Order: sequence, then C-alpha cells, then structure tokens
Amino acid sequence: MSTMKLEKHDGIFVLTLTQGEAGNLLCDEVLQEYQENFDAIERERGNVALVITSTDPKTFCNGINLPWLMRQKNPMAFASRLENFLIRLGLLNLPVVAAINGNAYAGGALIATASDFRLMRADRGRFCFSEVKIKLPFTPALLDIVRLLPNRAAIEELALTGNAWGGEECARREVVQQALPEDQVLPAAMALAADMATRDRATYTAIKRGLRPVLVGLAGQRGIPVV
Repeated sequence: MSTMKLEKHDGIFVLTLTQGEAGNLLCDEVLQEYQENFDAIERERGNVALVITSTDPKTFCNGINLPWLMRQKNPMAFASRLENFLIRLGLLNLPVVAAINGNAYAGGALIATASDFRLMRADRGRFCFSEVKIKLPFTPALLDIVRLLPNRAAIEELALTGNAWGGEECARREVVQQALPEDQVLPAAMALAADMATRDRATYTAIKRGLRPVLVGLAGQRGIPVV
C-alpha cells in the first residue's frame, strides 16, 4: 500500500504523505517508499526543489511505528536504516522545504530537521523530540541530524525535555523559518521552493553539503548514495 504520492508542479516536486489519520508512521515499507521517491527526484535534471507535506491538517509525521518496531527481531537494524534515510534526506541534491501542516513528533521532527527549510502551522501543530519521554535515546547519527537546527539552546531544550512547541514558539526559537495559518503553509512552502529552484542546482548542492560535512562523512562511511 502506498503511503505517499510524488507529483511535480512547474519544476517543484511535492511529496505528500497520505496516511496522516494513522500518523504517517515510519517503518521499513515507508522508508523504502521514501528512498524510491528520492531516486526519482535525483534522476530529474535541471533546477528543481522539493516540498514535503501531508494530506492531514493535524499530522505531518508522528515518528516511528512503535508497535511495529516492537515486533521486529532486531529493532536496532531499523534504527540504522532510519539513520541512513535521514542522512540521505539531509544531503539531497536540491532545496528541500518541509511544510509542517500538523504535528511533527520524534522521527517526524527529524524529517523536518533534515530538510533545508521549515514552514509550520502556527495554531495547532506541534514540534517535538519526544525520544526522552518514550525511552528511546538518540543514536550518535540521529544527534547529528538534530544538530542541523541553527539554535543550540533550542536544540538542547527540545532534546532534553521532550516538550512540544507550537509554531509560534518554533519560529521565535529559530526551529522553523515561519509560522503561518494552516491554509498558508503549503502555498508559502511552494513559493519558497519556486524561489530556491531558481538557484543553480550543482552550486546549491555543493554549498549545502559543505555546510553539512558530518553527514557527508557518514554517507561515505555507510555507502549511502549521494548523487
């Protein structure tokens, strides 16, 4: 069963998560679908950008499917695959905008963090690194993703408390670029993506990866495809 759809509108890829009622939760099947869409996006030539959003007005992504994870014989193997997915997302060869139109918890917050830009719903959505509350410590690689956020004080407070912040607080603490009314999040993300798609893709990618040397090193160590 597909859990997302990829469309292209005037040079902008839109990857829409379609299982919001169930939390857009992460498991092996979902990660594989993400990776296949990344393959398709990276094959595209020319200057483009990517927007990641959800069909559900309440949920962007609520993280790992924990009941599914507990049924796995080797949960840590999934953790490694999650790390690889986030590292690849953080190094995609085009601008990536997260349109956070609902809650982004745990793995969902990490997806937003690995994106280049974040726009968030101001009124009802929440951003939360809930790992400390669900007793799942960050791995070293996941902490490298968390550290992509620009505000060190916000990083430490989010990670150590597990508290959920609304859009206005996230904007004030530089977790997201903007907090907007629900009906403006996706249009603003599309406008930002359209603007960023005017940049030379190769130059943008070189600068982006230059700013994220730890992820580049991890990708090389793990054999993660970096086009």
